[in-house]
Amino acid sequence: MKPNAIVRNIPNLLTSCNLFSGCVASVMAFQGTYEAALLFIVIGAVFDFFDGMTARLLRVTSPIGKELDSLADDITFGLAPAAIVYSLFGEVQYPTFLEEADAWLPYSAFLIAVFSGLRLAKFNIDTRQTSSFIGMPTPANALFWGSLVVGQHDFLVSSSFNALYLLALVMVMSLLLVAELPMFSLKFKDLSWRHNWVSYLFLLVCLPLLLVFRLSGLAAIIVWYILLSLLTRPKA
Repeated sequence: MKPNAIVRNIPNLLTSCNLFSGCVASVMAFQGTYEAALLFIVIGAVFDFFDGMTARLLRVTSPIGKELDSLADDITFGLAPAAIVYSLFGEVQYPTFLEEADAWLPYSAFLIAVFSGLRLAKFNIDTRQTSSFIGMPTPANALFWGSLVVGQHDFLVSSSFNALYLLALVMVMSLLLVAELPMFSLKFKDLSWRHNWVSYLFLLVCLPLLLVFRLSGLAAIIVWYILLSLLTRPKA
């Protein structure tokens, strides 16, 4: 029996909620309300998790749903973190030789949105990314930035940090989005240690990181995710 119109559009409704959350997160970020921006990024990530799951459970996957999902993700996990970093550029200190760049350097934050768009487009056509990832997933990047700025804001605007370091971090994280770097996913085919030991090891370390780093714990978890992916990537 073919699903009715309401059932067919439930996943698209969830994706639209993700998009809405990303728009709100972006506004909060431009206003410098970083905690609210992070909250709406997390809410968007929840909707992003359930839209795909719902589509598979209801067997109502569609081309329009795939396109809508990418659009929503680039707003929630591309534009929103870029807006966070853009606002942060207005607060960080600038070394003497960069003082005259304070009017235009903040726009480099939008490299995050650009590379997130490239990452999503690449994912849509890359048949290698069915059970794992090539390059860092956009939600991971967004959670990294939101958690880092919320949890380490005082340090980031102190004399121990400056705009040059922030620019370097933007470039590194942007390149990781499109890097030919195999990164594991948390999709479990079964519950055995043998088939899922990387995922189990990752999860075991996550809780201590949250307890130690608290508000910046998500950023620490993303760094751990990157390092573990590097350490466990297949040998060439």
